[in-house]
Amino acid sequence: MKLATIRTEGGTAAALIEGDSAIEIPGLEDVGEVLRTIGLDAVPDAATGARRALEDVDFAPLVLAPSKIVCVGLNYRAHILEMKRDMPEHPTLFAKFADSLLGANDDLVLPPEVEDPDWEGELVVVIGRNARRARGAEAEAAIAGYSVGNDVSMRDWQYRTTQWLQGKMWADTTPVGPVLATPDELPFHARITTEIDGDVKQDGEIHDLVHGPARLVEYISTITRLRPGDLILTGTPGGVGHARDPRERLRPGTTVTVTIEGIGSLRNRVVAEAR
Repeated sequence: MKLATIRTEGGTAAALIEGDSAIEIPGLEDVGEVLRTIGLDAVPDAATGARRALEDVDFAPLVLAPSKIVCVGLNYRAHILEMKRDMPEHPTLFAKFADSLLGANDDLVLPPEVEDPDWEGELVVVIGRNARRARGAEAEAAIAGYSVGNDVSMRDWQYRTTQWLQGKMWADTTPVGPVLATPDELPFHARITTEIDGDVKQDGEIHDLVHGPARLVEYISTITRLRPGDLILTGTPGGVGHARDPRERLRPGTTVTVTIEGIGSLRNRVVAEAR
């Protein structure tokens, strides 16, 4: 099953993706509300609203206002090696806020204060039920599904201090979508790629993760309560611009595309913010 949050004439709506169509779920404004209220099992019967051609759909951020967005740094073996770091014993965590989220095809607007923006294609875990100190099967069951994210990182701000938050929390810089895909939709060896104007920069396999999705749910839910609609960005594979020689950066006029097999793609045009 695949779900999306789409923009409509009256705002936004949760929708069931069925073939080449998006079918609205009346009364629910986003996927987060679906997870908090009716749950995934009720979606097929609840999708009784307008049917739209998928090619005409305008995707909003998958979850409009998650209670938390937890991100994981240095979690792909290839990326850890290119950044010349040791394999981590524990997940490296930081946060984002709802104001950072973008839709799957929205413009990625670079702020004038930033000189070194970078791409980071990521698998996103979407939480489907409350979880606190979840373990094993309970942690697995807390995962409603997966999405695609781009943890656009402002490297010049990120490395001003030893804490990364100020390089990660910029408004309107983190696309997540286009859909939530339930776990059965994801191939076991699903690949994740990031392209800049069609040039492949990242090409990895989600099973190169050091700390997998269920382990992350276990770890994070030990610290805090995870709620339906919360997002976990699980880290990026090798190939970021910061690690290249010479270093590469996102630039206005380019298009960055992040794709995960079984889920779909983000395609965001990079533009400069008007002063």
